[in-house]
Amino acid sequence: MNAKQLAAEAAVTLIKDGMKVGLGTGSTAYFAIQKIGRRVKDEGLKVTCIATSVQSEELATSLNIPMAGFEELSYLDITIDGADEADHSLQLIKGGGGALLREKIIAYMTGHYVIIADDSKYVETLGKFFLPVEVIPFGWQRTFDHLSRLGCTPHLREKQGAAYITDNGNYILDCDFKKITDPGQLQTELNLIPGVVECGLFVDRAQTLIIAAADGQLTTYHKEVKH
Repeated sequence: MNAKQLAAEAAVTLIKDGMKVGLGTGSTAYFAIQKIGRRVKDEGLKVTCIATSVQSEELATSLNIPMAGFEELSYLDITIDGADEADHSLQLIKGGGGALLREKIIAYMTGHYVIIADDSKYVETLGKFFLPVEVIPFGWQRTFDHLSRLGCTPHLREKQGAAYITDNGNYILDCDFKKITDPGQLQTELNLIPGVVECGLFVDRAQTLIIAAADGQLTTYHKEVKH
């Protein structure tokens, strides 16, 4: 069992009967969804879930995990998701998989936000991983300019030679800030730029971070967060 799977399966033990659960997106969250599916099948676990992406929703549906819509659920007991980077204060960069907007909407309706990752994602300071910023296609070149003035080098994310399109019909600019020393301030500055839909900084959201090392050792970090 690899490190990502170890972290994911440890997190899924936190899910209890009757919970409303957010399903994350990405390679680590994939293992969590697989484990939830096995618990539904083998234990009769009763949950109601919302996914952060079309990809995760399709996977969950294929595993017979009960799904719901936002018209049915306004609060989630727990969400299990991955991160591209997590620092010692449990601040995060997310969005490498392109689902940052939906992930943040779900993070803000979650009581217990749990992040799972292998130890390569645990960093002293955020910023080595390019920060994803979701922008509307209209005038994206000017949004690109405004982002540049914040001291980063933006790159338009592409797929098969064309602009990558999110599940929401937007573009992503991956921004190289080198080092992000004040995630909260930067998040505010980014969200004030016209054309920016959302950024991949998740500030003061995560309460639990489960890190798995290649040797199988799990380390869990907790933080009190008032939502």
